[in-house]
Amino acid sequence: MALMAATMLYQCEKEKQTDTTLTGKLVKTSECKDFLKSALVVETIADTLSCLQYQYDAENHKLAVKHVNTGFNCCPDELYCAFSLISDTIVIKESEKSALCHCNCLYDMDIEITGVDARKYQVKVVEPYAVNMDKLIFEVDLVQEPEGSFCVTRKTYPWGVSMW
Repeated sequence: MALMAATMLYQCEKEKQTDTTLTGKLVKTSECKDFLKSALVVETIADTLSCLQYQYDAENHKLAVKHVNTGFNCCPDELYCAFSLISDTIVIKESEKSALCHCNCLYDMDIEITGVDARKYQVKVVEPYAVNMDKLIFEVDLVQEPEGSFCVTRKTYPWGVSMW
């Protein structure tokens, strides 16, 4: 009987520990940063960089993320993000509904992820047009560093186009 009670208690504790559901939403997406706009506007982040800026709200367990210079089709119809927590890795998978034009461009995406506890994570962004490029993956300790950024250099189309 005691063994059965201990097993049930262990199962309840195990269920509590694994109940780490993340939800998220794409809050805002910029317009396509076309060649003329990016040449005329003074950007704080060069178009040869793809950056993730983050800010953690511990009280609400919310991680606000801005992906600066993510690449998509010029006519994506609609942009999406999917979110998951795999072990200690927060995965943000970006995608588009369709590729209706024969061009690509850069966008900024504002994202909110809820259900995030204050601890260490790997953050991994899966970008559809950055297949053979440096991955946007980094470690973050939300307790020690609740805000920051991480960038990777990108020098292929559509990144770096205003420099031509």
